[in-house]
Amino acid sequence: MRHAILNSAGTIAHKWRRSLQFRTVAATVLLTALAFTGVGAFLSSQIASGLYEERVQQAEAEAQRGLSRVKSIFENSSASDRETVTTMVTDTLQLLEGTGAEAPRYFLLTPLKNSQNLYVASLTNSTITAATIPEALSQAVAGGQGQYRQALELPVGDKDVPGIAFGTQVVLPPGNTYALYLIYDLSSVQQTLDFIHRVLWVGGGLLLVLIGGVAWLVTRAVVHPVSEAAAASEKIAAGELQERLVVKGEDELARLGASFNHMAETLQEQITQLAALSEMQQRFVSDVSHELRTPLTTVRMAAEVLYDAREDFDPVNARSAELLYNQVERFQALLADLLEISRFDAGAAVLDAEPADLLDVVRRAIEDARPLAESSGSALELVTGLDHCITDMDPRRIDRILRNLIVNALEHGEGRPVQVIVAASEEAVAVAVRDHGIGMTAEEASKVFDRFWRADPARARTTGGSGLGLSIAAEDARLHGGWLQAWGKPGEGSCFRLTLPRRRNTVLQQSPLPQPPFAPGGAGEAEPHAGLPAAAPATGPGKEEERAQHHS
Repeated sequence: MRHAILNSAGTIAHKWRRSLQFRTVAATVLLTALAFTGVGAFLSSQIASGLYEERVQQAEAEAQRGLSRVKSIFENSSASDRETVTTMVTDTLQLLEGTGAEAPRYFLLTPLKNSQNLYVASLTNSTITAATIPEALSQAVAGGQGQYRQALELPVGDKDVPGIAFGTQVVLPPGNTYALYLIYDLSSVQQTLDFIHRVLWVGGGLLLVLIGGVAWLVTRAVVHPVSEAAAASEKIAAGELQERLVVKGEDELARLGASFNHMAETLQEQITQLAALSEMQQRFVSDVSHELRTPLTTVRMAAEVLYDAREDFDPVNARSAELLYNQVERFQALLADLLEISRFDAGAAVLDAEPADLLDVVRRAIEDARPLAESSGSALELVTGLDHCITDMDPRRIDRILRNLIVNALEHGEGRPVQVIVAASEEAVAVAVRDHGIGMTAEEASKVFDRFWRADPARARTTGGSGLGLSIAAEDARLHGGWLQAWGKPGEGSCFRLTLPRRRNTVLQQSPLPQPPFAPGGAGEAEPHAGLPAAAPATGPGKEEERAQHHS
C-alpha cells in the first residue's frame, strides 16, 4: 500500500514538473476548490444561523404564549382533591401538544426537589425524562420565576437530534412546585441544512469538473502547439532539418508557427552552407597535405644532405643548414598532424583495437622521453602498483597520446619531477601525467584541447610542435570511448588524465584515478608516492573536471 502511494506521488510529481497543461489544470482546480470551500463555509454558516434564529424566535413566541396560558389556568383552578387536580392538569397540558413552528413539540411536567404529598407525578407526551433536560436549565427554572431556554440533544430512536427546551415554574395543589418544560424538535431544520449542504457539495463538484474541463480545453489549445514546436525543435537538433510545423489560422500561435518555420528554413540553409564549406575545407586540407608530401620529401632529403655536410661549411651556412633541417622536421610533423586531423574530421579514422598491456606502452613512452627529461632537468618516474594491465586499445594511438602528454609535461615542468601514474579497476584503466611546473588556470584548462591554442603565445617552444597534439590526443581518446581531462593551478603544475574502458563498447562511468590535487611526489611529502594506492578508489568526473573533458 505504501509503495503504491509513493509510486502515485512520484507519478504526480513527474507530471507536475514535465507537463505545463497538467500543472495549469491542477492549479486551477485546486484554487477553485479552495475558493468554493471558503464561500461554501460562509454560505453554510449564514444559512444555518438564519434558519436557527428564525425557528428559535417562532418557538420562543409560541412557548411564551403556551406556558403563560397553562400557568394561568393552574393558578386560577379551584380543584383541590387529587382526582380533580389530576384531571385538570391532564386536560390543560393537552393544550401544549401540536406541531407549532413547523416542528414537533413535547411537554414535561416534573416536580422540583423536596416536594411532598404530590397529587400529580411527572407527566410527558414523549419519552423525555427529567434526565434529558440540561442541568443548567433545570437549575435556572428551580431558582427563578421567569421563562428560560437552552438548546439540547433529543433522543429520537437510536440517534440524537437537535432541539430547544423552554421551562418555567408552576404551582399545583396542595401547593407543590413543579417545573414545566416545552421542548421543540428541530430535526426538520437539520434536515434542511443537510439538504443545502448536499446541494452545495454536488454543485461544487460539478463546478470543479466543469472548470477543470474548461481549463484543460483552453490550455490544450495553447500547450499543444508549443509541444509540437518542442518536438519539431528536437528533431531539427537531431539533424532532421526538413521538419516544419503545420500552421493553422492567423492568431498568435499561427504567427509563432510561421516564425518557427522561417527560422528552421534559415537554419537549414546556413547549416547546409556551413556543412558544404566545412567539407570543402576538409577536402582542401587533405588534398594540400597529400600534395605537399612529395615535394616535402624531396626538400627533406636535400636538407639531410646539407645537414650531414654542415661541418664543411662556414659557420653561417652551417647554422642555416641546421635551421633548415630542424624546420623541415617540424614542417613534416605538422603535415602529419594535419593529415590525421583531416581523417578525424572526415570520419575516416579507424580504431585498430586489440588486447594489449597498457604498462608496456607507458614504459616505452617514458623511455623515449628520457633524453628530453635529462635535457630539461626533470625526473621522470612511473607510479603504479600494477604488474600488468591488459586493455582493449590501439597501441599506436595510445602511445601517441602518452608521448604528447609526457613531452608537454617536461616542456612546462620547469625542471621539476614529472610522474606518470597508472591505476585500474574492473571496468576502466587510467593514466595521469602530473607535472609541478607553471600550471594553468581553469579557463586555460577548458581550452587546452582546442586546435592551435597556446596559453602564452609569447612563450618560446623548446621542443617545437604543431599545436595540434592535444587535439589529436583528445580525438584518439574519444575514438576509444574514453576521457581525456585536464587540470591545472598556476604555480602548482598541471595534470592530464586519460581514462579508457578495459573492454570495447563499454560506457565509462568512473575513473580509477581521482583528479588532482592529489599531487603524488609534490613538495612537502615525506615519500614520493605516499598515499597513492595501487588501484585508487573509483571516482566519477566532477564539475571542475567536466570543463576540460572530451568523451564519446
